[in-house]
Amino acid sequence: MTTTSVLEETVLPQAEIIVDSAPKREQKLDAFGRSYATGKRKSSVARVWIKPGSGKIMVNGLDQALYFTRPILKMVINQPFVCAGRSEQYDVFCTVSGGGLSGQAGALLYGISKALALYEPDLFSILKKSGFLTRDSRIVERKKYGHRKARRRFQFSKR
Repeated sequence: MTTTSVLEETVLPQAEIIVDSAPKREQKLDAFGRSYATGKRKSSVARVWIKPGSGKIMVNGLDQALYFTRPILKMVINQPFVCAGRSEQYDVFCTVSGGGLSGQAGALLYGISKALALYEPDLFSILKKSGFLTRDSRIVERKKYGHRKARRRFQFSKR
């Protein structure tokens, strides 16, 4: 036996044990058969419930087309369903608050992705690879004492 074959024999059985012992993700539903998730972006917060349906998205009691009038924001919201191949298979009910429309759309994207991954755990890896399950942590920097803004200082004059 060569040293490489001995190493392969000792490494492979351990690798199989690690793969087999990996915990499977579970479906998490409430009493009404919906999955719930919270998405945040900038200062916006979105609470999202999804359930099987015809693909209707309700935002704060309004249809998504009435709430988000810009086409790019509608596209952003539908990205997780398109990426997962589940277009028009789930109804979404959500409430958003804080920030502007762009931040709310980003929060909604993250919340829908999390809720979809909880409803269908097999979609987790697809959504994660696409970058939908990563929270965008950029927020506005706070204003500092002695500065005009977060980093802008008062004009210095020697005389």
